[in-house]
Amino acid sequence: MTTKRTEIGREIETALDEVLSHVKGETVLPCRIVDDPAAERILALRKRLKLSRQNFADRFGLDARALQDWEQGRRVPDRAARVLLTVIDNDPDAVTRALGAQEF
Repeated sequence: MTTKRTEIGREIETALDEVLSHVKGETVLPCRIVDDPAAERILALRKRLKLSRQNFADRFGLDARALQDWEQGRRVPDRAARVLLTVIDNDPDAVTRALGAQEF
């Protein structure tokens, strides 16, 4: 085993020091929350659009069972599904138009 410290090792030590400082409340690290996959938010979105679970799934190309699991907190949508839900939340008609124009 070597005792020589490498550049990558020093970078890792610095990063871990930052994390430890953050955990102790001594430093605030920048962060950005892109989306919130909380079950309540997904259910609220569907209710706001006044769609049944099946109609929501059909309109936006989702699996109704997966949607049920997300709403009940049994599963969390993957990254792609969270992006789709974010777009639906901001402009549901854009998703409907895009899916209506599909030519695969």
